[in-house]
Amino acid sequence: MSKEYKRTLITTALPYTNGPVHIGHLAGVYIPADIYARYLRLAGRPVTMIGGSDEHGVPITLKARKEGVTPQDIVDRYHKLIKESFEGLGISFDIYSRTTSKIHSETASEFFRRLYDKGEFIEKTTEQLYDPEARQFLADRYVTGECPHCHNQGAYGDQCEACGTTLAATELINPKSTITGATPELRQTKHWYLPLDKWEPKLREWILEGHKEWKTNVYGQCKSWLDLGLQPRAVSRDLSWGVPVPVEGAEGKVLYVWFDAPIGYISNTKELLPDSWETWWKSPETRVINFIGKDNIVFHCIVFPAMLMAYGDNFQLPDNVPANEFLNLEGDKISTSRNWAVWLHEYLADFPGKQDVLRYVLTANAPETKDNDFTWKDFQARNNNELVAILGNFVNRVVVLTHKYYEGAVPAPGEFTAADREMLDELQALKTSLTENIETFHFREALKDAMGFARLGNKYLQDCEPWKTVKTDPERVKTIMNLCAQLCANIAVAMEPFMPFMSEKLVKILGGLPLNWNEIGSADLIKAGTMLGQPELLFEKIDDEAIQKQTDRLEAIKKANAIAAFQPEKVLPEVSIDDFAKLDLRIGTVLECQTVPKANKLLRFTIDDGTPTHRTIVSGIAKHYKPEELVGKQVIFIANLAPAKIRGIESQGMILSALNADGSLVVAGPTDKCNPGAQVK
Repeated sequence: MSKEYKRTLITTALPYTNGPVHIGHLAGVYIPADIYARYLRLAGRPVTMIGGSDEHGVPITLKARKEGVTPQDIVDRYHKLIKESFEGLGISFDIYSRTTSKIHSETASEFFRRLYDKGEFIEKTTEQLYDPEARQFLADRYVTGECPHCHNQGAYGDQCEACGTTLAATELINPKSTITGATPELRQTKHWYLPLDKWEPKLREWILEGHKEWKTNVYGQCKSWLDLGLQPRAVSRDLSWGVPVPVEGAEGKVLYVWFDAPIGYISNTKELLPDSWETWWKSPETRVINFIGKDNIVFHCIVFPAMLMAYGDNFQLPDNVPANEFLNLEGDKISTSRNWAVWLHEYLADFPGKQDVLRYVLTANAPETKDNDFTWKDFQARNNNELVAILGNFVNRVVVLTHKYYEGAVPAPGEFTAADREMLDELQALKTSLTENIETFHFREALKDAMGFARLGNKYLQDCEPWKTVKTDPERVKTIMNLCAQLCANIAVAMEPFMPFMSEKLVKILGGLPLNWNEIGSADLIKAGTMLGQPELLFEKIDDEAIQKQTDRLEAIKKANAIAAFQPEKVLPEVSIDDFAKLDLRIGTVLECQTVPKANKLLRFTIDDGTPTHRTIVSGIAKHYKPEELVGKQVIFIANLAPAKIRGIESQGMILSALNADGSLVVAGPTDKCNPGAQVK
């Protein structure tokens, strides 16, 4: 931090209310922001954390149309779910509001009108796709067609999700309206644009010269955009859902969501602090921090600052924008549309009382510098091997021994030994590193430091062995157990930003103590004579069954997605009827079926083909069927395929089967009983 500030305003990216919040959102934005806000509060530094739902935009209207309800129905449902989910995880917003509020509509309208009156916009007439049957212009997501790059038939007008290419709706091959299925037409429409190029020199100076301390991914992406040259960007759209453009001649047009949404930070602050909001936005003594994901970097580092520059009136630009990379799930990109996610509200229901476990794992595995992967096995291992075995184990041993030796009262210490002073020096070093890492937004490393308090406590306790020393030097044990209690108190403070529920529980066990970040490292946090509560487990092991339930759910989703995304293989080149007639397809009944020794993919069939000798066929379908499932089944096979030796067995044909989108295989057979040996015509 280059200068001293009187207060800090934290904003968090506004989640779209077209679905719930998932672990990618949490790891990228909300847990890091909450850690920082809680840290500042513990340090006694004024802070306000602003959040809210982004309730405008095409994805919401698409979902409403699909469900046959209004956009307001959709945003009401998901705003409530998201807000309650954040509360359940302990995300400590000072306000969590929404962009459909009256105060937001007024604030966004006033913001647009001020820029309009100052002449900060460019009016442009362009050609856009129009649905003649619905009689409306089509936003990007209301258009689908063939991707010009990978030829996926279901590409959207803004992106092909198959190959990831960013598109314009006019680039699609054979575009169709998702509203009516009609072929859209190009028609002229007028919109207002913010000339980002006008603000490029100031943005260059502010970012490239003034904020070289920003994260590499943030600074690099900003530099890339600036080096390519900024272009005017539309601030309005032809839609019925959103904040209406507040000027004459703008009927049927609303503020573009990227322009509308960040103003929500301001309107939500107004709602929280109607009399003093300007102090938090316009005072040079306020530090503004935007917590976002990497997909929002350009909007928060270039677009929104350009809007504030254009508005004027001393609005403060963000001092830092600590954006994280993406979090994947079990090796695959998290996707709302594919339901490939761990949803927060479902997690809270499946793992009641384990909010801090998720906070811990997502912080320990945070995608701070590169994309990272969440797996349920890692989640289980971190809980069982770290939270239970290290942190919980240390606290439990200290409380148990204090009750055993002193009836639960923290003993007064005697003189410190060299070992005691060495431990306290290490504690101070951890505190310094912990504070520095939080201040510089390195929360993953900060969590390692905080866990270091528990690791240090376990080592100190094990090295001192009070259960042995109590027999020879009971006075010495009083000092050991006092310092162990001090370590527990330090853990309660150090871990509060990361695991507030555990910290609250630990404070109660320790007899109650004020949490003050500035006192971390002290050997006098808990007073001698304080009565400790009864031993209580801070964390419990998570068993294999609970994890299997989650992995089974994901496997089912993966199969459902594969089926939904199924597209038939391209048809092979044409063949003549004469070529087809060369194949002799027959019906056979499976008499016997056995696995082939030392070949886990192969099954050996004995087929009744209508001849006295029957025939043997070897097929590589053992991973899809158990042998006993096929006995008695009628199959279609190629009877005139040249015999081939497979694992020493002569295979006299080929059984036909079909491969499904989910990877399952179905052996082809007649629907009605046929005579073995009957030809397929």
